[in-house]
Amino acid sequence: MHLPVLEQQAMQALSIRPDGLYVDGTFGRGGHTRALLDRLGPHGRLIALDRDPDAMQAAQAIRDARFSFVQANFGALGEALDRAGAGPAQGMLFDLGVSSPQLADASRGFSFRNDGPLDMRMDPTRGESAAQWLARAEEEEIREVIRTYGEERFAKQIAAAIAAARRREPLRRTRQLADLVAQAVRTREPGQDPATRTFQAVRIHVNRELEEVSLMLPQAVARLAPQGRLAVISFHSLEDRIVKRFMQSLAHPDVPRDLPLRASEMPQPALRIVGRAERASRSEITRNPRARSATLRVAERTAVPYNPNIRIEPGARWRN
Repeated sequence: MHLPVLEQQAMQALSIRPDGLYVDGTFGRGGHTRALLDRLGPHGRLIALDRDPDAMQAAQAIRDARFSFVQANFGALGEALDRAGAGPAQGMLFDLGVSSPQLADASRGFSFRNDGPLDMRMDPTRGESAAQWLARAEEEEIREVIRTYGEERFAKQIAAAIAAARRREPLRRTRQLADLVAQAVRTREPGQDPATRTFQAVRIHVNRELEEVSLMLPQAVARLAPQGRLAVISFHSLEDRIVKRFMQSLAHPDVPRDLPLRASEMPQPALRIVGRAERASRSEITRNPRARSATLRVAERTAVPYNPNIRIEPGARWRN
């Protein structure tokens, strides 16, 4: 069973208006969607997005006139909301990363715990699978992806092992990759499988996850009504860094120190940061270990006009 992470905190952060329009940008299996619907009145509306065909199938089980689903990646948020005929929203929620059902389904290839095809695509009908990318990528590119997205100190050894193994036979199964990594990684933190960071890195790369977050954030702000809330739950330090810096950049616009401006000429913030970053309690982590790495950040839209074409360039702010 999929347990939505930080559900109560997210619902409180959104400050839900019963008659408002809300967006669940990462439907998954509908945990947050159902919590939102429980808080909406008869005239409220909820639009959910997800690119996973399994999520679309799960959404069909929700028989509610206030609810509609669009199969789309949240990186195309604006287009998806146009398709749904949506106006300004009072709140948007994004629960980033891979869901528990995706990890549990061996046929999707996200997890090293059960053998399955080395796929890892959020939408298996589009793009290049993990196996296809590992078959064609240069060793240097594989090393850089594992080092950057997995923050893996043994990236060089892992990439070399992959390059050597694929000369003998194609890497098609998750168990093949996991075994290779286990042989290449000499030490690992207690309780962490040697393949954790590599699988995470390859998944992030195959699905362009960080690029999609960078694309989504400015579109979300542009589609929020004044006083509308943006809530983002991230599970990876690189994702959280993008969200944090984006929100801060709109809440505290930079002005060159030597630029003479009157107070009335100072750029006004398009966002207001709401509270501090929140993390799961011990009790929630006990019930749902996936919540251990979750971070919730919230910002509120101001009435200042905002140009969504001004955004964080993918890759520009991922590293310290």
